[in-house]
Amino acid sequence: MPPAPEPAAGADRPTRVRHVVLWLTVAAYMITYMDRVVISSAVPVIQEEFGFSLMTMGWILAAFRWGYALFQIPGGWLGDRIGPRRALTLIVSWWSVFTSLTAASWNAASMAAFRFLFGVGEAGAFPIATRSLSRWMLPEERGFAQGVTHAGSRLGAAVTPVVVVWLITHYGWRETFVGFGLLGIGWAGIWFWYYRDTPAEHRAVNPAERELIHRHLGGARSRTTRHVPWRQILRNRWLGTLSLMYFCYAYCISVYLDWFPKYLNDHRGFSPREMGSYASLPLLAGALGDLCGGWASDIWAKRSGRLTVARRGVAIAGLLAAALSILPAALTPDPVASVWFTCAAVFGLELTVGVSWAIPPDIGGDFAGSVAAVMNTCGNIGGALSPAVLAYLVGGFGWEAPFLVAAVMSLLAALL
Repeated sequence: MPPAPEPAAGADRPTRVRHVVLWLTVAAYMITYMDRVVISSAVPVIQEEFGFSLMTMGWILAAFRWGYALFQIPGGWLGDRIGPRRALTLIVSWWSVFTSLTAASWNAASMAAFRFLFGVGEAGAFPIATRSLSRWMLPEERGFAQGVTHAGSRLGAAVTPVVVVWLITHYGWRETFVGFGLLGIGWAGIWFWYYRDTPAEHRAVNPAERELIHRHLGGARSRTTRHVPWRQILRNRWLGTLSLMYFCYAYCISVYLDWFPKYLNDHRGFSPREMGSYASLPLLAGALGDLCGGWASDIWAKRSGRLTVARRGVAIAGLLAAALSILPAALTPDPVASVWFTCAAVFGLELTVGVSWAIPPDIGGDFAGSVAAVMNTCGNIGGALSPAVLAYLVGGFGWEAPFLVAAVMSLLAALL
C-alpha cells in the first residue's frame, strides 16, 4: 500500500478503516472469480453426464457472459442509486443463490438459464465495488487498490481448479456448486455489517483518517445520488477508446477463464488431476500481473507527474507482451512449455487491469460506478462472444485458431 501523508505533529494517527474496506473488497473479487471458474473445471464431468457437445457447452458458458454484459450499466446505476453497502449485499446474495442453483440443472436450457441469472447478479460487482472504493481510497492509492483487488480475483480463480477437482472427486459436481454459493452468502452478511457508504458514517474512522480522506477527495459525499449524468459520461472523450480496448482484453482473458482447463485436458493430454494444477498457473501469473500493473502505474505517475502517460505505458507494454507470448503458447508441441508461455501471456494481459479500473474514478468521481459499468459492458460483450466463437473456431480449424485470434486482439488493444 502506498504510504499515506503523515498527520501533523501531535495529531492522532489516522485509522486504517479504508484498508479494511479494501481487503473486504479483495475478498469479494476473489469470490466473483471463484464462482465463475467452478464451471470451467467441471466442464469435462458435466459433458460426460449430460452428453453436451463442445458447441452446446460453449453456449452455456456464453449465457453467463451475456447476463454479465447486459446488466453492467443497471448494476452500476444500482450502486450509484442506493449506495454500495446495500447494493453489494443484494447482488452478492443474488449471484450466490444462482451459483448454488446451477446444481439443480436438468438439461442444457436450464443450466444456461441459471448461468445467465448468475451473470445478471455478478454484473454489478466490479462497478459497484469501484464506486465503494472511490469514496474511501486516496487518489495515489487507487492504482494499487485496483491492482490488488483484481489480483485477488485471479488468485481466487487460480486456486479454484485444484479445489474443484478435489471436491468433485470426493463429493460430486453438484455439491461443489452449492458449497461455493454458501461462501458468497457469508461474505454478503459481513459486508452489510461492516461497510458504510461514506467514511463519515463509520464509527471506527477517527477524525485524522476522516480529515485525510476529506482533504484528498473533497469532503464527504452524499450517501446516494438521484441523478446520474449519462450525457456527460457518454460524451467523455476517453471512454470510447477505453471501452474498445477493454472489449479486446475481455475477449482474450475469457479464452483462458472459460476454456483453458478443457484445452489442457482435450488438446494437450493432461489428466484431470494434472489439469487442475496446470490450469492454476496462468491465473497465478495473472494475479502477479494485476499487482505489478497497478503498482507500476502509481509509481510512474507519482515520479513523472504524468498520469495519462503512466496509465498508457503500462497497458501497452502488457498487451504487447501478451500478444508475443500467446503465439508460442499455441504453436509449441511441448505441453508444459505451452503452459509456461501461457503464464507470460496472462501476466501481460493482467498488467492492464489495475490501470483500466483506476481510470473510472479518475474521470468519473462520484459516478465511478456508472463510468466503470460502461467500460465493463463493452468489455464483456467481447467476453460474451468469446466462448461460443472459440467452440466454432475449434470445430472448424482446431485448437490453435482461437489463440491466434487472441494474439491479434491483444495487438489491437495495444494500438487502442
